[in-house]
Amino acid sequence: MFTAAERIPDDEVRRRHSRCRAALADVAPEASGLLVFARLSIYYLTGSLGNGVLWLPREGEAMLFVRKGIERVLLESPIERVHPFRSYGDIVELAREAGSPLGGVVAAEMGGLPWSLANLLQQRLQGVSFVPGDMAVTLARAVKSPWELNKMRLAGARHHESLHEALPQRIHPGMTEREVSHLAWQVFFERGHSGMMRMSANGEEIFLGHVAAGENGNYPSHFNGPLGLKGEHPAVPYMGYAGSVWRRGTPLAVDIGFTLEGYHTDKTQVYWAGPRASIPDAVLRAHETCMEVQARAAAALRPGAIPSAIYQDALQLVGEYGLSEGFMGIGSNKVPFLGHGIGLAVDEHPVLARRFDAPLQTGMVIAIEPKMGIPGVGMVGVENTFEVTEDGGRCLTGDEYDIVCIE
Repeated sequence: MFTAAERIPDDEVRRRHSRCRAALADVAPEASGLLVFARLSIYYLTGSLGNGVLWLPREGEAMLFVRKGIERVLLESPIERVHPFRSYGDIVELAREAGSPLGGVVAAEMGGLPWSLANLLQQRLQGVSFVPGDMAVTLARAVKSPWELNKMRLAGARHHESLHEALPQRIHPGMTEREVSHLAWQVFFERGHSGMMRMSANGEEIFLGHVAAGENGNYPSHFNGPLGLKGEHPAVPYMGYAGSVWRRGTPLAVDIGFTLEGYHTDKTQVYWAGPRASIPDAVLRAHETCMEVQARAAAALRPGAIPSAIYQDALQLVGEYGLSEGFMGIGSNKVPFLGHGIGLAVDEHPVLARRFDAPLQTGMVIAIEPKMGIPGVGMVGVENTFEVTEDGGRCLTGDEYDIVCIE
């Protein structure tokens, strides 16, 4: 009676399992397999946002244990071993009966469980010791397949059209941040935005993104990003504030992600309320420096490049221009990175930051976001999403990065 909106190809799922197992061999060689709990990780490894636990043994077929929605899993996923379960204690026997028993040492996606459920799991699975396995999924997800890249390229094209072509036709000085936010939603939804964006970091949330008019671009922020914002309310510090008006002679920073069929791209577009001639030289210089930083970092996005070296190069360039103080935020808003991996979540591996020394690989996708806070003015800069290729970073979110003037 029912047909899935999309059924992930079997070879795509098997490729992901192979990548995850290869990473597991590096991060937890003693483990007999990996137990996966986070819904998004289960989606990555099965093609269905299943409510349950995935057992990925080092060898043999994966098993998905589902609390609810088993019929939906069977519609969406090529995984053949799908079993209902009620208690974590059922997993040991079900896996044994299926010929894929849990070993004495099991890697667990520990970030996918709250502390209370983790304690329950250890009580129910007697005789099993657990080691961290989160990094295996993280490393597997970092390199996108052609199937994933096709989705992200389409998302990026629509993202650029939304922020560079459509939104400027609908906004004007005198609007509140909230009014701009609602128009951004409108143009995004018209182009297929899925409405939901996801973060990997525990406790992080995102809603639409950040819309900051003028000095609000430097407003104190809890969010791990350089752009400040007042947000809807202290309980919802995202999107834009209904009491903040975008006034002439000030910037408007719009940092909003686009998501299509689960995959994200990230982009920031800065608008100026007035003609280009009205932009102060200090503002132009700051923005042009950010564009130069982005260009240099993008050119370096090649297989074998070291993320920490790309970050250090950006710091050095900004320092030579005497702009270090406002780079990547002012005061407590300053963040210690230049960019981040992106895919099924906005914040993925790798990060362009110190101590990220593993070489980049073809197929990684990274959002580069050099921004500059200017006291008394706000924040300018850029952010775009790039695919790592042999020829350097290929931008997925357009090729026009300058300030867009709205008169």
